[in-house]
Amino acid sequence: MTVRVLVATVVHTPLDARIHRRQIGALLSDGIEVTYLAPWSATGTDRPPRTASFTTLDVPRAVGRRRGQALRAARRLVRRIGPDHDLILLHDPELLLTVIGRINLLPPVVFDVHEDTAASLLDRPWVPPVLRRPAGTAIRCSERWAERNLQLILAEHSYQDRFARRHPVVPNVPPRPGHLPPPPGTRRVVYLGRIATSRGARELLELARRLHREFEFELIGPVDQDISELLAAAVQRGHVRWTDFLPNDAALERLEGALTGLSLIHPQPNHDRSLQTKILEYASRRLPVITTDLAVSGPFVRDRGIGLVVPPYDVDATMAALRRLRDDEVTRNAMADQGYALVRDELNWDLEGPRFVARVRAWATPRDAPGPNTPDRPGRGPGVS
Repeated sequence: MTVRVLVATVVHTPLDARIHRRQIGALLSDGIEVTYLAPWSATGTDRPPRTASFTTLDVPRAVGRRRGQALRAARRLVRRIGPDHDLILLHDPELLLTVIGRINLLPPVVFDVHEDTAASLLDRPWVPPVLRRPAGTAIRCSERWAERNLQLILAEHSYQDRFARRHPVVPNVPPRPGHLPPPPGTRRVVYLGRIATSRGARELLELARRLHREFEFELIGPVDQDISELLAAAVQRGHVRWTDFLPNDAALERLEGALTGLSLIHPQPNHDRSLQTKILEYASRRLPVITTDLAVSGPFVRDRGIGLVVPPYDVDATMAALRRLRDDEVTRNAMADQGYALVRDELNWDLEGPRFVARVRAWATPRDAPGPNTPDRPGRGPGVS
């Protein structure tokens, strides 16, 4: 019998790499039908044509403090069409509000924990400082409710510490490259991801200011409002090239042939204990990495021999690392090849995708099965089965 899954986000772009490129792609490839509820119009993203196995629904986007309209629209849709599916997959903590009080009327619900949302409030300028502590408490309470009532999947092993039971980890790993990328070059320096203060945006722009005559700096990704004017000025001066959000496949192609990929993330709680996805994305395209020395990313890059590690906030050290990679071809190529082999052989979505699909199938409940509270209906209940 065909499995139908409702995937929902009101926060992420519809083409988010984890949601669209990886998870939905894996579900569709395995013959699972997907209904995708996402903010298509609000992000200026064209909706793909409807097919027998893939349907999209448009909702407003939850941005900053403007979240009510998006949540109300999502709640109406989830409650109306959710019962027509075998599983509901939620990608935003806000969307937990769409299923509270309706669990017994819906198929099994899965909450994908993308990040440490409570810790990430430090990185949300739109949250007033006085509200960050109570908001963080509310988020922790919602996570505890989700663990008691839903199934969880985690993007990082370190997220297990926030929960009472163990839950399956679906890591953010890139697809295995379908070809051997060219070796790294000597001039172009790339950054992929959200351009934000906590992600090293000011250090990136200072690097470009000092070194734009030696290197070409290319930034790919959406920019936070508090950085947008600084970025626009750097673009106008010719210090950087900037491209807004690109679908993941196109963005990864743009990385090829660069000297290095930068990950100058600050040691904030939401970042420090996570392996930055961009590190593996750079490695997948045969680029050596320069990362800040965070608790997870620093030792990972150092021990695997796939790049250089610099202190957080240290522009001078990053300048020295760039010049070292440019001037030392043997080291540059060795790190690039080591990173590429790591992704090709161990850390890629071609390996993780089938595991994710198997988990979804195990949790999904056929629509003609008994109701969700009966003991012979599979897929309900906490923890790893």
